Amino acid sequence: MRTLLDTHALLWWFTDDARLSTNAREVIGDVQNTVLVSAASAWEIATKHRLGKLDIGGEILQRFDELIIADGFTHMAVSYRHAIHAGAYTVNHRDPFDRMLAAQAELEGVPLVTVDPALHAFPIRCLW
Repeated sequence: MRTLLDTHALLWWFTDDARLSTNAREVIGDVQNTVLVSAASAWEIATKHRLGKLDIGGEILQRFDELIIADGFTHMAVSYRHAIHAGAYTVNHRDPFDRMLAAQAELEGVPLVTVDPALHAFPIRCLW
């Protein structure tokens, strides 16, 4: 199975946070699954770290590629198709990172691993 991680799921995986559900842990940890990590997550982590909302962000950003590779994850670039689709959603949701992840999940036909109930407003499949 191919899945895309919401940024909090990625961070919770990296930090072994108890808030990561058992199902999410199994999906992410299954070596037969292709776990996608969006460039939008790097952007979100960098933004939240710069704003002082994410203390661990600096360490994760310094090792971002190393951590992705070590866990066997796959980078997902943001394409113009993703950007147009994210901007065109009529869903009343202002978070640009969530909009991008939803667009990527929808266009790539993959479920999004997320605990965020606001993402259920988008035409995507969510796993938690």
